[in-house]
Amino acid sequence: MKGADPAPAPKADPPAPAAPPSVRRRLAAMVYEGVLLFGVVVAAGLIYALATGQRHALQGATGLQATLAAVVGLYFVWLWTHGGQTLAMKTWQLRLVATDGAPLHTGRALARYLAAWIWFLPALAGVALSGLRGSAPAAAALAANVAVIALLARLHPSRQFLHDLLCGTRIVAARPPPRR
Repeated sequence: MKGADPAPAPKADPPAPAAPPSVRRRLAAMVYEGVLLFGVVVAAGLIYALATGQRHALQGATGLQATLAAVVGLYFVWLWTHGGQTLAMKTWQLRLVATDGAPLHTGRALARYLAAWIWFLPALAGVALSGLRGSAPAAAALAANVAVIALLARLHPSRQFLHDLLCGTRIVAARPPPRR
């Protein structure tokens, strides 16, 4: 018929998410992140020591630990919500997004930061509860915990880490902007 509206075009399915970066690449970025965080933690610790008059490591240790956890949390939450990348993630060309590909909002970024402690807390709690002392048992427990989490990611179809699955986030490859 003349003047009849044409049938609406079928909606295209959203493109399937690209394969996630390898577990090895994401672990390497995490190690690099730890190296970079050393500077952040030292600077925050120095500011804390100057502000509180701390003169030795045991003085105000609980306050220092809480302050450092908050500073590291602010570091991650701010960078994840403002571009989705930390410096290590930029170097390794990774980006953090929600499972639908959208940028992260503060609540989800904070939840991911808290959930990421799953890399450390079970191992450290196990060592503390076992009564073992020294850095060797802690290092062995942390290595075993990391290995289990990495293995779980390799076995999962989407290859995402447990804390990303829990928080509705994923790491994707991020291409650098084109040069002019």
